[in-house]
Amino acid sequence: MNYQTINMAGDASTTPADPYRQAPDVSSIRSANDDGEPRFETESLSPKIQRRQSSEIFAQSFTIRSLLVGILIGALITFSNTYFGLQTGWISTMAMPSALIGFSVFKVFSKYLAYPFTPIENVLIQTVAGAVGTMPLGCGFVGVIPALEFLLKDGEDGPSGDGGTGEGGPLKLGFGKLVLWSLGVCLFGVVFAVPLRKEVIVREKLKFPSGTASALMLKVLHGGGWRSEKTGVQSGGAGGAQRFREEHEAPLLSQPPEENGDLLAKDDSGELAKEREDWKSKMRLLVGAFAVSGVYTLFSYFVPQVRDIPLLGLYLARNWLWTLNPSPAYVGQGIIMGPSTCMHMLFGAVLGWGVLSPLAKARGWAPGPVDSWDDGSKAWIVWISLAIMLADSIVSLGWLVIRPLLSYAPQVKDKLLLSRIGRRIFPEATTSRPHQHSYVSYSALSPITEESSYQSRLFPSRESHPKTSHYDDEDAPPSQLISTRTVLILLPLTLILNVVCMHIVFGDVMSPVLSSLATLLAVLLSIMGVRALGETDLNPVSGISKLTQLIFSLATPASHFSRRTALVTNLLAGAVSESGALQAGDMMQDLKTGHLLGASPKAQFYGQMIGSLIGAVLSTAVYKMYVSVYEIPGPMFQTPTAYVWIFTARLVTGQGLPPMAWQASLIAGLIFVGVTILRIVAASPLANGGRRGVTAPWRDWIPGGIAVAVGIFNVPSFTLARVIGGLIAWWWSRRHAAATAAHQDLAPPTDAAGTPDEDRTAASGSWAADDRNPRLSGTASEQASKDADAASSTVVVLASGLILGEGIISIVNLLLASGKVPHL
Repeated sequence: MNYQTINMAGDASTTPADPYRQAPDVSSIRSANDDGEPRFETESLSPKIQRRQSSEIFAQSFTIRSLLVGILIGALITFSNTYFGLQTGWISTMAMPSALIGFSVFKVFSKYLAYPFTPIENVLIQTVAGAVGTMPLGCGFVGVIPALEFLLKDGEDGPSGDGGTGEGGPLKLGFGKLVLWSLGVCLFGVVFAVPLRKEVIVREKLKFPSGTASALMLKVLHGGGWRSEKTGVQSGGAGGAQRFREEHEAPLLSQPPEENGDLLAKDDSGELAKEREDWKSKMRLLVGAFAVSGVYTLFSYFVPQVRDIPLLGLYLARNWLWTLNPSPAYVGQGIIMGPSTCMHMLFGAVLGWGVLSPLAKARGWAPGPVDSWDDGSKAWIVWISLAIMLADSIVSLGWLVIRPLLSYAPQVKDKLLLSRIGRRIFPEATTSRPHQHSYVSYSALSPITEESSYQSRLFPSRESHPKTSHYDDEDAPPSQLISTRTVLILLPLTLILNVVCMHIVFGDVMSPVLSSLATLLAVLLSIMGVRALGETDLNPVSGISKLTQLIFSLATPASHFSRRTALVTNLLAGAVSESGALQAGDMMQDLKTGHLLGASPKAQFYGQMIGSLIGAVLSTAVYKMYVSVYEIPGPMFQTPTAYVWIFTARLVTGQGLPPMAWQASLIAGLIFVGVTILRIVAASPLANGGRRGVTAPWRDWIPGGIAVAVGIFNVPSFTLARVIGGLIAWWWSRRHAAATAAHQDLAPPTDAAGTPDEDRTAASGSWAADDRNPRLSGTASEQASKDADAASSTVVVLASGLILGEGIISIVNLLLASGKVPHL
């Protein structure tokens, strides 16, 4: 990707035009690489002009108006995430809704703007809003902090094995201490993400699907994506690859139509009118969904019984908690999660609440009331969910570590065979293959990403080893990047800040040495989170935190620490790792969006830092508001994630489990080790005929460990609502697929020659060019892409409105509850 300044069409003056509002002069494009990759001439511009244009790009990427709007949107998301987090442990970065709402705000006030609202400003809004809105999870206010404040057992503390069960009682953490803790833990992950950007985004080009989808949505909203006829229309597979690269790796909005006659200007008034109407319909859908969800939220305050509808009968509702919470927000969550994940959660609910809970009750393993966290089956099945979650996390994270090493296995094998010892042990191996290296046995497990695999087939290297092209190393100019000096200064400072803040707040329980160890471990494990997010769009923060708790139990053996010290230390270590992985992943997802749109990484970085600091203070205040008004844990906010945290800490620190919980957890864990391995195989070339970037269809039928665990530790009322959302998403997908198939059936026949099918399947996303046929109409391909974008964005808008409606109107319910307004 070339962020460098370019010769501007239609501007012959020495004053450079806005590089994100002017189109490149296509006459200045020449082939720079052996594979025909075009680049723009930059040699003719003086360093002074290049620095000036870079400063203009930064100024456009970082504006006060976008910063303030991002903070405002992030504040609303903070309330929403705190509300849902305390209920079920679920939060969302809300990246696409943030970008959409930001766009809508500036669209409404467009007549009053001093200068046009740009897509790179929209990127800043998304970045800041996500940084502010994710702090309830990043600072532990939906899990660790409630566990420390409410779930530590009363009674005298003592060493493990003394026969006691007391843990010294809950910690008392005031607002000031919580703010200090939040400020310490909210920054280091953001800084550590900076050096990872060059590797995972620029060189490896990991997908980061949500970041790419956000960039695509912003392209559509701002009317971008026009390309030059000279550079965008080519024949054969190479033309298709060029279009694919332009869609994924070139700045998506660098070529507006009005600046050059060679560009494919959108001059059709009917098409423009259709796009405006599409945007208006999406806004009506967002507002309508928000209103419906908000009305339900207010109604549920005055009639709380609506949250527990006995859908399957009064017997199951009263005795086994099988009710339905018809919350539009949880339906929206199900839409976002998708049908596969929701079905896996339903499987977990049936397993936990339909099989294991009655079994534990009948056998006397959980003799108390079903909904008791002390001796009821609700607490007993949490251990099963915890074992499943740990099994899934360990296997998945272990694969993330092992998989990159497999790419070096062929070279290591050859070196061993050609060594003196290898020739003695395997003489036939060196004589039978003197000049060729077969990597077939490892190819199915190669960690090559979809994009690199797709491009390497279309542009094979002329040499025997992979060639690093000029394109692979292109990035923003140094003036737009965060300098190495800045990282070398800020990273140690933020790490030290975290240790100091932890010592001030928890120094009577946790030593600085252990705080430092937890912080360094968090930095290392955040690399796993970033890679998993880039490849799968899932940041395994819960798995990383549980793995940290498991590892940290070795540093705090129960024989050397009291129960209280071991538990608190273990919880805090896990919280630091979760926060680091969350921040790094969130930063990288936004950087991917900015990379595709040509935004300044420096502007995004400072926006993320400011958003994190504001979010740390705001999320503390919001959390304190909720815990001061509502009973925590209680009927409204059961804080199941807090129980998972404290149960994990008790497990790894050697405290006792309920009867038969150990045996049942061990069996469940072993089963899901095998299940998770099977899911990994289904997503590898081994199960897909050697094709990379393809997932076997039967993988959706293999339950995912995390989804099953969530279905077990959440009461069925939330899961059933999410299943409804998943079914809506499935219906919407089938409806769009049928419409697309009907449209393709009506398309004129074309020549069947072209690139093999596997090349096309490797190109992810509905916007990838279909290059199987060199005669395929570009207009038809563009229309299919637009239809897919419209369908996916519409359902996301619907879900976002449902989630934000309840999350934001819950502020009104909070005020009503604090005022003791009567209800049924």
